[in-house]
Amino acid sequence: MPVKLLLRPVKLPVRSGSNMQNYDVVVIGSGSVGLPTACFLAREKVKVLVIDDRPSPGQGQNKTAIGGVRATHSDPAKIQTCQLSLEVFGTWEDLYGDDMHFQRGGYCFPVYEEKHEQALKALLVIQKEYGLNIDWVDEAGIRERLPGINPDGLLGGTFSPEDGNLSPILAARAFFRQAREFGAEFKFAETVTGLETGNGGFKVKTNKGVYSAGKVVNSAGARAREVGRMMGVELPIAPDSHEGGVTEPVEPFFEPLVVDIREFPGSKNVYFYQEKLGHLIFCLTPEPIIPGTNRESTSDFLPLVARRMVNLFPRLRNLRVRRVWRGLYPMTPDGVPIVDRVKGKEDLYVAVGFCGQGLMLGPGIALNLVNLITKGQPLLPEEIFKSYSLYRDFSRASETLK
Repeated sequence: MPVKLLLRPVKLPVRSGSNMQNYDVVVIGSGSVGLPTACFLAREKVKVLVIDDRPSPGQGQNKTAIGGVRATHSDPAKIQTCQLSLEVFGTWEDLYGDDMHFQRGGYCFPVYEEKHEQALKALLVIQKEYGLNIDWVDEAGIRERLPGINPDGLLGGTFSPEDGNLSPILAARAFFRQAREFGAEFKFAETVTGLETGNGGFKVKTNKGVYSAGKVVNSAGARAREVGRMMGVELPIAPDSHEGGVTEPVEPFFEPLVVDIREFPGSKNVYFYQEKLGHLIFCLTPEPIIPGTNRESTSDFLPLVARRMVNLFPRLRNLRVRRVWRGLYPMTPDGVPIVDRVKGKEDLYVAVGFCGQGLMLGPGIALNLVNLITKGQPLLPEEIFKSYSLYRDFSRASETLK
């Protein structure tokens, strides 16, 4: 059954302390996970400081996300975490007034190969078991939802109407604004350089100062492994890069975020959608992957993604591209994030390795992490949440949809 959440502030005990440099929690990283974590901690009346080496919030991988938000996964933890995220995104403007450009256009996986039809239909069983609103749609239904899609060989596809999309930049701005409204503090353009224990807490050292905290959260994105070593824990995270782009705006002509899971030379899949203002935003998964932290755009990406998109949706051929960019996916060996308390150092927490899904998982992860920090247990049932364990067997193959 899906987890339901009532987004109401809850008053909790506060650590006392007269020194302004003392905090209940220090969060390292102000991205897709760190920002909502800080926001929800501050909402619970926890004294929280966020430290980021960039000049403003959401300037790491958050702003390179394309904006898709789906609960359409195969892992139960991801399904239920993203259901929480969708609830946060879907109710945020009514609660707090910020327009994130969130819209529930759904996710659509059109299918042209029998092996993909069998795989997606098999996934429907577990997806429905955990409360996901999704079903198989026949060829006519896909063509209705995606007018102009290439009909040659189209078999049908899956459609999940409650999934959606939003602006990552506006989402970061909203979480940052509300976090400060709740009392969270931020230090930008500061690099964490070390972490020491003492006096029942921690000293977080940066290039500009030292801050004491009862608890520390590593949500440092692509820098998570480096920060983990400062915490005395080795995190199995290795970034690779993906590119995205955006077109000029045009009149709306389809609603779902479209994912073509066919493999073509140079890419494993392609996905795109039309956002609230009419721009098409697009991305693909390269094959082979491109390891490392280089964020310079390549000359290969645009011709490759354009051929794939026009092959699937011929009516896109005349659209003009405004810009492209390149971001990082901090990957774990099995494609599942790590969200846990460090054994032997129970006041250290990690929320890392989101494999390009930090935006969609972020608010749901933050709610679970805040509950873990303040109440000792996550919101999700333990047997489901353990999928995120730092101490799991990373040799298992990932079954997640990219």
